[in-house]
Amino acid sequence: MTVPPRLVALRALNLGDLLVVVPALRALRRHFPDHELTLVTHGWLEPVAALIGGIDRFEPTRGLVPLMRPRRPDVAVNLHAAGGESAAALDALDPQRRIGFAAPGWPGPQWWPGGHERHRWCAMLAAHGIPADPADLLLRRPEEPSPAPGAVVVHVGAGYGAKEWPTERFAAVAAALRAGGHRVVVTGSAAQRSRALAVAELGGLSPAAVLAGGTGLRELAALIAGATLLVSGDTGVAHLASAYRTPSVVLFGPAPVEEWGPPEDGPHRALTVPALRRGDPFAGDPDPALLAVTVADVLAAVAELMGPGVTTALGLRAAPPTSRPT
Repeated sequence: MTVPPRLVALRALNLGDLLVVVPALRALRRHFPDHELTLVTHGWLEPVAALIGGIDRFEPTRGLVPLMRPRRPDVAVNLHAAGGESAAALDALDPQRRIGFAAPGWPGPQWWPGGHERHRWCAMLAAHGIPADPADLLLRRPEEPSPAPGAVVVHVGAGYGAKEWPTERFAAVAAALRAGGHRVVVTGSAAQRSRALAVAELGGLSPAAVLAGGTGLRELAALIAGATLLVSGDTGVAHLASAYRTPSVVLFGPAPVEEWGPPEDGPHRALTVPALRRGDPFAGDPDPALLAVTVADVLAAVAELMGPGVTTALGLRAAPPTSRPT
């Protein structure tokens, strides 16, 4: 039996970080059709990684070292970072060919600041002669049914306080959406369940509307794929909305919209006030660029996507929202 050549691609980060390299992974699949493509990333991401398609093996890792080494890869692709620990981790596998940004022992283009992450990794591959389309970002729909088909999803969680819009503002948005006749559910991680319950209580929702902590990753993907709208901060669930072309209003604080925002040609609105950005993604309190986004801004963006009913429900005038920096 002939053993196929092996390609290992590394992206051991979080959900949104994985989803922005989906176009790059698809490009690798097309360019190396006879290779066994192995994705190395965090184990908890396996359910959504299976929705990308074209991945033959999944190898979970915690951190970067040591990476699993069932056999020497013919090709190693660094989709994780520009050299440093990630390059060293892949070097330890002794690959025959290295694809990534320029680093000691790694031929390739120099890392450049700015630009959208999807475009960055596609451009890196193009510099190695591998065509990649940044718009090739859609995921397969999960076979699992949505726990709330057609609902409006208000996702209140974020990894750090810098990305947490105030609870009372999420609650005001949820109340307006409910008054506009929409079924509203509130999501987040298990650690964010108390915050989600507070949003539901303040927004006049039943505790049964709180799904935070009760959905696995595939179930969350099914929920977003079948949702009418997502309102969330800049976090992984927003990238799921991009991957399913689910209308979304995404609130940005420390991260630039032009680097991490949803596709501009999709049914999405990205809200921020970039002039106020502090830019520390690990701060314990909300970034000023996020705090400057008001409930009225969010409802105006929702009205653009869904109609004015949710705005008039609270007697708010639908002014143009603060959006992508110009």
